[in-house]
Amino acid sequence: MGLISATGTSALLPRVYGPWPLSGSKSKPSLPVRVSLQPPMATAAGDGTRRKRGRGGKGPNSDLSRTLTDCTRRGDAAAAMAAFDAAVSGPDAAPDLRLAAHQYNQLLHLLASADRAAFPAHPAAAARRVFAHMLGVGAPPSEATITSLARVVAAADDAEGADEAFGLVSTMREKYGLAPRLRSYSPVLAAFWRAGEAGKAYEVEAHMAASAVSPEEPELTALLEVSAKAGNADKVYEYMHKLRRAVGCVKEETTEVLEAWFRSEKAATAGKAEWDVCQVKDAIVANGGGCHQLGWLRTGPWTVQRVRVGAEGECGGCRCRLASVDINMEDTQKFADSISGLALERETKANFSQFKEWLEAHKEYEAIVDGANIALYQQNFAEGGFSLVQLDAVVTELRDRYSGKWPLVILHNKRIAKLMETASNRHLIETWRANGALYTSPSGSNDDWYWLYAAIGLNCLLVTNDEMRDHIFELLGSSSFFYKWKQRHRVKYTFNKGKAVLVLPPPYSSEIQESETGSWHVPIEEKSGDERARTWLCIGRTDLAKPPREPPVANGVAQDLSPSEASNGAGQRQPEELAAPVTGKRKDRD
Repeated sequence: MGLISATGTSALLPRVYGPWPLSGSKSKPSLPVRVSLQPPMATAAGDGTRRKRGRGGKGPNSDLSRTLTDCTRRGDAAAAMAAFDAAVSGPDAAPDLRLAAHQYNQLLHLLASADRAAFPAHPAAAARRVFAHMLGVGAPPSEATITSLARVVAAADDAEGADEAFGLVSTMREKYGLAPRLRSYSPVLAAFWRAGEAGKAYEVEAHMAASAVSPEEPELTALLEVSAKAGNADKVYEYMHKLRRAVGCVKEETTEVLEAWFRSEKAATAGKAEWDVCQVKDAIVANGGGCHQLGWLRTGPWTVQRVRVGAEGECGGCRCRLASVDINMEDTQKFADSISGLALERETKANFSQFKEWLEAHKEYEAIVDGANIALYQQNFAEGGFSLVQLDAVVTELRDRYSGKWPLVILHNKRIAKLMETASNRHLIETWRANGALYTSPSGSNDDWYWLYAAIGLNCLLVTNDEMRDHIFELLGSSSFFYKWKQRHRVKYTFNKGKAVLVLPPPYSSEIQESETGSWHVPIEEKSGDERARTWLCIGRTDLAKPPREPPVANGVAQDLSPSEASNGAGQRQPEELAAPVTGKRKDRD
């Protein structure tokens, strides 16, 4: 495949949190308390003098500040509200009392987390009083203010409260110039999920998308469940794929929601008996393997099993072989654009542009080699240095694997200048250059940009032990997308008696997979981190549940096909025509 062009940058969203209890969960929602380190604002006394601020001050503001701090430590929302009401409306209240912004947020956060049994009335009314007072005295709310208020009113378990919470969040930008975050939407979505209001839950998700806020597993699980209970098969399918893109392995709460859906009558009737086999296969290739996203295939009841998967990816339930899933072409393009844009901003523009042009003319590489990382591996001893011998061992191993084809080694020119002083090194470097196996990054550049862009642009393997966690990679964000790319393309290495030992990407991917015959495999979170102990959901139509003696492989996932499906051409091919699991460079996607 050709080099992916770089025409801009793509923003990668930071991770944010907004959990709530799901079915069967006893956990309580938790949001951080935003506490300002600034002292409370001075307030006007009745005699026109300014009251003192800070710890030694007197008057209702100072007293209330100490009380709120104490109540926050104890989690006593009732006592905090009693103190607030006394300070703003009691007989000793000061006119126009204005609290510091963090004090209003303290109150609202306490109310959002209040124990309903210990609170004399539902805290929603109290939260509205606090917010009304805040606006009345001209104190500007923050995103944390609106979020805490929305949490309180959404927890009232009535339609009006949920609608009010959504109104607060959806208008915070136009009313107060505040950008909502995932935690702002989570309580609203949870309220509509509890009420079974699927349509309104979809409206919340649409508003999230318009605000460039991406749902995470708790939100997607709620959307899945509310869709399943509404019998909306198309929405369940949509959210399954959004879940696939957002997470690797799913939590137990999500697993139970999926099991309930696939065992339902509505799930059994969702699907189609005929489909374009070539279209499905082409879609799977374009998506990087592992899914087609063209809708439910086949009809009839589903069989749902909890199984284990073998070291080579063989499912213990249906005996299918799971796929090695790569990143789809669209996302790979965006990733290359992001790397190119950042490199052009931080490197000498002419140097990196020249490299891109050179790479466009040299696209044949199967692997990119981070030369410095390999040559400096375990060289922190007295006689250690820059080991070209180690680097040559990796190059030799790669050539053996790829029938003599050379990889591309990227090294900084300052390294090359030093190495050329030695005859043996000079001969090796000249050999690499003569075979197009070496690119030297210029002075003043960071060669990380070069080998990373080359690996992404050529969509091939990257040989390095670099965990890619320094400042360059922080610019890319901590998204699951970058993790997935690294998982599928990075080749780690070690040495055994001078011979390079390459650790290639795993033979299958631990992520949700959809096969070309419509079956699904869903990995469940394994807290031990031991892949061998991971449990998977194996989900297939009942007439596909019994595995053949030698299952054919399609999309890197072996599948059983019924005689009727074989006769109408719904997916059967001879084994020699089938695609191997996707890994490394995807030449078949040009």
